[in-house]
Amino acid sequence: MSDNSPGAPVVHGFPHLDTVRSAITALYRRLSPDGVHTYGTSLVPADAAFSDGDDLHLGAQRVARALVQHLHLPDARMIVGFRTMEHAASVELTAGPEYFIELNDRFRNHRRDIGAALAHEITHVLLHRLGLEFPGTRDNEILTDTVTTYLGAGWLLLDAFREDATSRQKLGYLTPEEFGYVLAQRAFAFDEDPSPWFTSPQAYTAYTKGRAQALHDLRRPPLTAAGWAGRRRYAKDRRYAQDHPGTAADPGVPYAFEPGGEGLRVSFPCPTCHQRIRLPVRGRTVARCGLCRTRLECDT
Repeated sequence: MSDNSPGAPVVHGFPHLDTVRSAITALYRRLSPDGVHTYGTSLVPADAAFSDGDDLHLGAQRVARALVQHLHLPDARMIVGFRTMEHAASVELTAGPEYFIELNDRFRNHRRDIGAALAHEITHVLLHRLGLEFPGTRDNEILTDTVTTYLGAGWLLLDAFREDATSRQKLGYLTPEEFGYVLAQRAFAFDEDPSPWFTSPQAYTAYTKGRAQALHDLRRPPLTAAGWAGRRRYAKDRRYAQDHPGTAADPGVPYAFEPGGEGLRVSFPCPTCHQRIRLPVRGRTVARCGLCRTRLECDT
């Protein structure tokens, strides 16, 4: 698990957004919409609470058990230890049923973030059992952060983000705003508001920025919720595609026009699962995503 080096600047913005969206698509494909919706309730703060008065190892085991149950790993036993290491945490992925998680020694004195570190590592176990992975360490870690967050435990990772004039901390590979984006995507899908759970002011700010980006996904043409400027640009691009069939799509817009046997079609990403949807260009219509089953009101 990535751990921002003390004193190193925290990367902000949305540099990994394409991989994050691909991770959400892969999750829906692997679990199905029904499977994803079995994670409809996020881990509650009390299940990850860890006070200075708690026994270190017993407390870590308690939080690990809560995360195992939340992530639907009933037969997985986590053995948690602490040692000096470069990264925040690591897990030994085996056939099970026991998994060994090691946390950085600094968590002995920063117990409030143990739940965040464990959430990421236990999601590694879940993905290992599901056989879901991306090629390359970077993309696979982004997949892990995204799945942890989308399945209701990753708000802990964002809440572990703290930044002030003298110190900074961030866990995971996603930027704070990207964690906020995935949390907002989950919030829209499950009608959930995670903002009361944040203890870090910086985490709340990052969530609001991520939520704004997620709202933008819901307001892009050909969705009827698109704003005036987007609709105007879409109409202009549609006329050009009709007059110049086969022209390559502008990479700066989310939609693309394609000639078909029955006329022009438009493809665009589902705002929920990000799988591309293809519709005939025929005006107002209601579509349903074939992957996540989201109902979409469109004006093609």
